Amino acid sequence: MGKKILVLTGSARKDGNSNRMARAFSEAAEAKGNEVKIIDTARLKLNFCHGCETCYKTGKPCSFNDDFNTIADDILAADALVFSTPVYWYSVPSQIKAVIDKLFSFVIGGKADRFFGKETALICCCEEEDPAILDGVRIPFERTSALNKWTVVGEVLVPGVLSVGDIDKTDGIAQAAALADKF
Repeated sequence: MGKKILVLTGSARKDGNSNRMARAFSEAAEAKGNEVKIIDTARLKLNFCHGCETCYKTGKPCSFNDDFNTIADDILAADALVFSTPVYWYSVPSQIKAVIDKLFSFVIGGKADRFFGKETALICCCEEEDPAILDGVRIPFERTSALNKWTVVGEVLVPGVLSVGDIDKTDGIAQAAALADKF
């Protein structure tokens, strides 16, 4: 029986390099019998986390009503979370960061039993050739995974891609598809 895999993408470019890798992963994971859903965080209306710690007090994950409340059940129901994002200014783009910050609501709201212990993976690319540039996303991902008791099954980290389609000059698409074998 396959797993429920939720892919959260964080690129503002609909057909950008990280989104193309996310699709390659998703297609390969579905072909292996997994149920895959992609949520494009750049298309959501998201506010930042206010740190108010009133999560679930109104019956919703976030007391400040935004699109996080529409995807929270998908996150909790998933067996695995895959984050696919480019590097923006040496860090996580705001499109996906708002979702990552609001994951806090599951801990505060008493949902840790459904949130902790998932499998996870990272798919990430950046403009610069230096692979160390990916550390601005990789390190927070790994720390977040450890904190939430997630098992990191793999990372696809591709430097040197900026323009739409640059990913085709690398093995990034193949790496992303091969990542599906680890679930």
